[in-house]
Amino acid sequence: MKIDKDRLMVVLDEDFDNVSIEELAAELPETQSRYVMYSYRHERADGRVSFPLIFIYYNPTGVKPEMHMMYASSKTALVQKLDCASKVFDIRTQEEMTHEWLKDKLAFFK
Repeated sequence: MKIDKDRLMVVLDEDFDNVSIEELAAELPETQSRYVMYSYRHERADGRVSFPLIFIYYNPTGVKPEMHMMYASSKTALVQKLDCASKVFDIRTQEEMTHEWLKDKLAFFK
């Protein structure tokens, strides 16, 4: 999702099915922020499987200050409005957004 600056609203930018977190990261623009909702198949150490819906605020370096402020100030309201994300994470680079990164983040929530 992205912010439509002219209409001052969050809009769907693209929709992907059956992509890995790395494939999704590769689709993100290098100099524009985005909000990402990602459903992930998470297998726990005890064998249980869950499918958390994850909200990721992607905010790369080089974003214009005006847009950075719009995204940062809208994030909390958007998460509350969606009311479906079980986990919320921030990320600065596409390279950080990997399967290992996601596993490490979710390991905290045993």
